[in-house]
This record gives sequence, structure tokens and C-alpha cells, in this order.
Amino acid sequence: MMLESIKIDMQKFNKLKSIPAYLPIVNIDTDMIIPKQFLKTIKRTGLGKNLFFEMRYDDKGKEIDEFTLNKKPFNNSKILIAGKNFGCGSSREHAPWALLDFGITCVISSSYADIFYNNCFNNGILPIKIQDNIVQQLFEYSKRKEEIEINLENQEILYGNKKIKFNLDPAKKKRLLEGLDDIGMSLEKISSIDNYEDMIKKTKPWISRNDKS
Repeated sequence: MMLESIKIDMQKFNKLKSIPAYLPIVNIDTDMIIPKQFLKTIKRTGLGKNLFFEMRYDDKGKEIDEFTLNKKPFNNSKILIAGKNFGCGSSREHAPWALLDFGITCVISSSYADIFYNNCFNNGILPIKIQDNIVQQLFEYSKRKEEIEINLENQEILYGNKKIKFNLDPAKKKRLLEGLDDIGMSLEKISSIDNYEDMIKKTKPWISRNDKS
């Protein structure tokens, strides 16, 4: 089917361990995540170098040493701890594309903009909502450059000898565990779709003839 040709090859998400990068800025919008001049592409790769462009680079295009994601080991972090209302602003899907291309597959914050939050699941990123006091606890692990672990199956964040549960919609959890985008979810129902199309051809053949025209 044509659906198969446009399906995204998403990686399955289960467990993740990384030193988290901490970006304690409130209301980071999608233009800050990936500025508008980089939205011309429809490819999902190549945007990572422009992630947080205006914060990462100076006017001459040189990396700003003080910016978190330009420092070791945070330039290899797979987990980003962010300020509240992360991903607000316009609904551009390039924002999760840029995060994913940089290597970030999990974002932790106390709140997100709804469209960005939902776009993450369709692109293989796990956005975790937790309370502010837990964000501050995890920040200490970022400061000490210590790893934390995400267990999606159990819906847990493990840090030191502690663990904290996070809530997640079962359908969104399934997407990540099985590596399914919207097309992938539709393809899971392919037999039902085919059966419906066959039924339409038999019971309403004039519709099929109109489609061919």
C-alpha cells in the first residue's frame, strides 16, 4: 500500500540511560528549538546541528562555550531536562526532528505545550511530565555528571537509589515501545482496511468506478 512507502522508520523505545543535560529556561518555544530559517527542509535529518541555534552559536557561527549542549559530556546527552512550558509557540514538527537528530530521545519537564508534546510521540521522543521538585532533584545528577535511567515499560525514572513513577497514556506508550508513528498505527489495522475496501467494491461498485476516473 501507499501507506507503507511513507511510514517513518522509528526506533523502538524501552530503556534509556544517559547523563542528562539541564536547560533551566521557562517557555522555550519551537522557534528557539529550531529557528524559522531552517524550516525549508522536509527531511527529518540534518537539523541537529541547528538545534537551539541562537543560544548555541554567536554572530559568527562559532559555538558558545558556556551553552550546556556545547559542553562535554552534555553534547552527547540523550536526556534533556527543561524548564516548564517547553515547546510552546508554533506547531512546527521540525522541533522534535531537531532534538532527535541531535540525539535527544527523552525530554523531562513539569509541563509542555500540547502540540509539541503530541508531536514527540509521533517522532520517537518520550516527553515525561513530572513535578518541579523532581526536576530539581534530577538537576543535581546533571551537575554531578551522573547518569539517570528511564524505563518506559515500568514508567519509571531511576536515579541513584531512588525511582519515581511517571504517568503516560497507554496508546502513546504503545507507540514508543513498538516504534509506531501514525502510519504505523494505521498499518496495524491493514487487514480491516482491506476487508472494508473489498466490502465497498462489492456493495457499492459505483464508488470504485468513480475513484478510477
